[in-house]
Parts: sequence; structure tokens; C-alpha cells
Amino acid sequence: MTPIELGIREKLISFDGERKIITYINQNKKRHFDNPEEKVQAETFLRLVFTYGYPVNRIRQFVTIQMGSEVKQADIIVYADDECESPFIVIECKKEEITDQEFERAVEQVYSYANSGNVHAKYVWVTSKIKDQYYEVIQEKPVSRIEIPDIPQYGVGKLASYKYVKGGVSNAENGVGEIEGHYKQKFFELETVNESELVKIFVQAHQALWGGGQRNPSEAFDELDKLIFCKIWDEKHPRKIGVPYDFQIFRDEDSADLLKRIKALYKEGQKRDPEVFKDEISLSSVEVQTIVKYLQRINLSNTDLDSKGKAFETFMGSYFRGDFGQYFTPRAIVKFIVDSLPIQRDSKVLDTSCGSGGFLLYALDKVRRQAKYFYDPIREEKNHFVYWHDFAEKNLFGIEINKQIARTAKMNMIIHDDGHTNVISSDGLVNDTELQKQNKGFQYGTFDFIITNPPFGSSIKLTEKAYLHQYNLGKKEEDWLAVKAMNAATRDSQSTEILFIEQCHRFLTEQGYLAIVIPDGILTNSSLQYVRDNIEEMFRIVAVVSMPQTAFTATGAGVKSSVLFLRKHEQKTSEKIYHQKLSLKDRIKKDNQYIATVEKWGKEKNDVIKKLESEAKKSNPTLSKKEITEIIKPQKSEIQAAFTEKINLFKDELIEKYLTNKKNVLNDYPIFMAIAEDIGYDATGKPTESNELDIIGTELTKFINAIEKGNV
Repeated sequence: MTPIELGIREKLISFDGERKIITYINQNKKRHFDNPEEKVQAETFLRLVFTYGYPVNRIRQFVTIQMGSEVKQADIIVYADDECESPFIVIECKKEEITDQEFERAVEQVYSYANSGNVHAKYVWVTSKIKDQYYEVIQEKPVSRIEIPDIPQYGVGKLASYKYVKGGVSNAENGVGEIEGHYKQKFFELETVNESELVKIFVQAHQALWGGGQRNPSEAFDELDKLIFCKIWDEKHPRKIGVPYDFQIFRDEDSADLLKRIKALYKEGQKRDPEVFKDEISLSSVEVQTIVKYLQRINLSNTDLDSKGKAFETFMGSYFRGDFGQYFTPRAIVKFIVDSLPIQRDSKVLDTSCGSGGFLLYALDKVRRQAKYFYDPIREEKNHFVYWHDFAEKNLFGIEINKQIARTAKMNMIIHDDGHTNVISSDGLVNDTELQKQNKGFQYGTFDFIITNPPFGSSIKLTEKAYLHQYNLGKKEEDWLAVKAMNAATRDSQSTEILFIEQCHRFLTEQGYLAIVIPDGILTNSSLQYVRDNIEEMFRIVAVVSMPQTAFTATGAGVKSSVLFLRKHEQKTSEKIYHQKLSLKDRIKKDNQYIATVEKWGKEKNDVIKKLESEAKKSNPTLSKKEITEIIKPQKSEIQAAFTEKINLFKDELIEKYLTNKKNVLNDYPIFMAIAEDIGYDATGKPTESNELDIIGTELTKFINAIEKGNV
């Protein structure tokens, strides 16, 4: 139950019918709840009551303060007495999206309130909900303040030097004895937060490091990654119940002490994962302190997968699109693809263009969910962990060409508990020998599943990439109706999405599955028939699921696309299909006397041209050969055009016969076809009421299971 819901139940607050006006019942004060600061104010008031235990009658809101000749208003004051004559805590509430500079001004403002003529409070709390800062005010001359980890709870005398401990510590009524030997205090376990709040935390922390231009945004992102890594490592570090976390603000330490502790965490993590971050933390102690304040209260390890995944990519999305032109696959499509495939714990899974790791994370989560069928996550925690962690460590692989995004993918997976070990930064189109220089697991013919969304619209040029000639799809397609056989020449360039289809085929085991997002042009453009011909030789086409035009609009891409599900043929099947098609082509050419007919027409064309030359010479014997050629040039062009059209019509006729007869020659099999018009969000990314991929995915899963059993 949220603090707001609890406040309504306990009759501390109420709302009008449209939930626009909030009433603080004890003071009978009405406020506009659509004001961002009011939302923070309401939750802070309720936290004082439910979390810190203060009596409602000792809390006053919107208190008038006399500041010399000026009159100000404090958001909340907590009093030390029932008569509300002795101010104890002064609280300033700010909207969640406040900048660091605005936050610091708020600190100075509320500090001045605490030292005004009619207040003299002992503690100060500034909160935006996303960030909290607490101070003890020393009322000796000169008046000063000390930053502390929390405000005291009701009835607690001296404060502890920290706030967050493993497991939290209940208050005295639940039987907890003295803490640190001389007082009783409730400590806090780390909080799980929702997607929206996590996005705000990440964005504001990044903004604090970027500083509006003081640091390159890319550098700020890297440094934030390092601190997130420290945060997660601290959460996972073994500690007994009641032992404080290291990634938090401690009383009576300066920023240099905090930096030293954070760097120790980083060093410890580096020993375990030396490839994740090779560079040291380059932030100042004050900058580290700022980020710790944003992250210290949240539990990244326990926040659910969907929230973390969406938050991390929402935070990354606009930044990476702006800097690198990356378009992340929407979660609805990722989930649909992974849920449809029979990925198991012993499956070897690859994403050849992994971006921030979305497909890999959902594959990991699928196996993690499967672990629950075999082991209880609590009673059999060790077996449950080993079940999915072995998959993450040994069977999950990703390639990302951009080093920074590859590092981000690793961080994304660390945030989600693990699976980053086999993510490498490389061009996903180089051969496996080259990839194995980084990781021996990237071996052709060893992957059971490839799930990927390769980059669209870019081309690999022969002059830039030496490997283009190594791809069959990097060569010009063979013209089976050419009169003279010619060796296939390497193309000048080829689209990356086309080359990735062949690369994925190389990585798959026989009978392995490929699920790939492709532009619809591969399925429909007549000029790409050779790609479709290659696909039918390499794979059994399992399914084609058309996505709406708006599927990628919200992520910055507008290409109409489909998800193609393919199953790699056994080598003997591919060879059989190739030879069946080759034999059919030869038979059609032979039955229609193609070569003889073309040669006959060619001779007739040449005879007509020779006759024209002869007649021109006869009419004027003094003409040179060059002059004759120029005179008959218009007629010769017409004759050549007529011949070419005649040949093309003949070719079209034979191609039609080939396509018609191919259906009878090749083994027929059913293909799952579906069109998704509503996939759970609109062009802006706003959720819609339904997601047709849920229904399509259920039916596709049944279809694939039938293929696995040999029934279709």
C-alpha cells in the first residue's frame, strides 16, 4: 500500500472526486494536488507519521515564518512538544525534477528558516523524493550545520552514523534492543522503486555529472556506469543482517572519506570483473557524494526486471540515439520473440547486434522463471541460483560494435543480476576466428537460438570491409538465364541486415532457430528476390509476423518491419534444395530451348544490322566504316531495344514457369503468418489497451512446439 493510500485509510488526507484537491484533515487545509511539489509534500507528511512515528498533532504544514521584515512560509515543521511551541525539524519539499543547483538553494533557504527569529529548529530536511539531504543545526554562535544520514525518529535521542542496513532493523516494539549501545533506532532496508522513479534518478544523476556542459555527456555516462556498478556490487556483497551498506552517506565523514570507500568497492568489483571497467573512477569526491545521495536508498538488485530494463533503456534511449543513431528494440517485441521460442537452460543463445542487451536479458529472465518450476527460490536458493546463473555465465552471448554501448550492455546485465560475461565489443559481421580472439565461445555452428534486431539502412562497402567477399549474399546473384556463364563478382556494397541473415546462419546449429527483425523490403522488393532464394535454401521459414508502421516510431525509427522466425536446415537439406532448384532451372531452359532461341534471335538481330550497313555502303561507297555506324545508329538502337525487350519477355515467361513449378518440386510446409496492428503502445510510446502480440505469441508457441515434435 502506498503512503497516499494508507493516508486515506487512516483519515489523514482526503481527495475530491477528480483527485485534484487534497485535504490535510488534521489542519483542514486544502491544496492543489496537481502541483508537483504538493505530491512530494503529501508523501513527506505521511512518511513523518508512518515511517518516523511523529504524532500528527506535532506536525504543522505551511507555517508562517518571520524573517526580519519579510514573511516566509515553511512547508512542514515538526515540533518537540504537543503545544507546537518548540520547532524540532524544518522540512522543505521540492518537485522531483529539481536540478542540483535548485536543490542547493533550497538547502540554504530552509537552513535560514531554521535559524530565524521565531524558529531555531534542531534539524533540517530537504526532499524532492528523488533525493534527500538532512542536517543537524548547531545553535551555538556562530550557528552551523552538519550533514547527517537521516532525521531522528520519534522518541529517539542520539542518531546513528548511518541509515541503511542489511535487512533493515525493526523498532523497539518488535523486540530490537539497543543499537550501538546507547539508543534504539529503526534502520532501513534499501527500497525497490518503479520504472518512472528509476528513470528520474538515472537522468538527474547523469545531469549532475554532466553539469550542463562541464563534462562531456559521454564521459558523464561512463562515470555514472561505474558508480552504478559500485552500488550493485555493494548490494551483492555478503554481509550479516543489521550490518550497514557501504554505498551511503555516513555521519562525521567528509566527501574524501566517502570517495575512498567507493573506490575500495570499485577495486573489489574490478578483481571479479576486470573487463567491465578498466578505467578508474575519475570523479571528484564531491561529485561522488552527489551521486551517492541519488542512489543510496534504492535496491537495484531487487527492483523487478521489467522496471529496470525499461528505466535503463529510457534513460539511455535519447542519449544514444542522439550520439550514435541507435534504435533499441521495444520491450513488447523483445518479450514476444523470447516468449515464443523454446529457450531452455542448456540452450546456447546469441544476439549478434545486442545493443544494450534487451534480448539477452529477457532470455535470462525466461530461464530464471523456469528455475522456479524446479527449485523454491527461498528454501532451495542455492540450487535455484545455480540453475539460471550457469545459463547466464556459460550460454548467453552478445556482440555489439560500439564499445560504449557494449559496456552499457554489460552494466545493464549486471543490474539484472548477471549474464554480462560473454558480451563483447566487435563488428558482428567478422568471422568467428576473429571473434574468438576475445571469447572462445563465438564459434560457428554452436548456437541453438539467435535473437536479434540488426542495424537497418547502413551498407558494408567492399572498399571499407575486407570480409564482404566472404559472404554469398555479398556477391552479385547468379543470373541463371545468362547465355554465357560468369563467375559471381563481389558487390560494391551490401546492406548490413542482409549480411546478418547469412552470419546468423553460420552461427546456428542445424535445426537452430533465428528470430530476426527485418525491414519489409527483404520480403517484398523484387530486386531482393535473390535474398529470399538464399533464405529458403538456408532455412525452413517458420513464421512471418508483420509489425505496425508505428512499431519503432517511438524509438526514433520509422521503417516498416516484420519479425522473421527461421529454422536452420541440415546441410544435406540445403544441398538438396539447391540442386532441386538448379535441376528445375536447367530443365526449364532445355524444355523451352532457351539458349538456342536466344542465339537464334541474336543472329537475326545481327543479320538485320549487317543488312543496314550493306545498304548504307551501297548508297554511298565513299563512306568509312565509322560514318556508316553513325548513320545507322538510330535504327541500330531501335533494333537492339526490340531484341532486349523480346529477350526480357522470354526471361519473364521462364521465371514465371520456374516459380510455379518450384512449388511442386520443393517440399511444401506450412508457415505461420500474422499481422499485428496493436502491440501495446502507440507511435509516441504511450500504452494502448491491448497487445495483439500476446495472442499471436501464444499461437506461435504452439506452432513451434508442433515443429519440434515433427507434427508440421
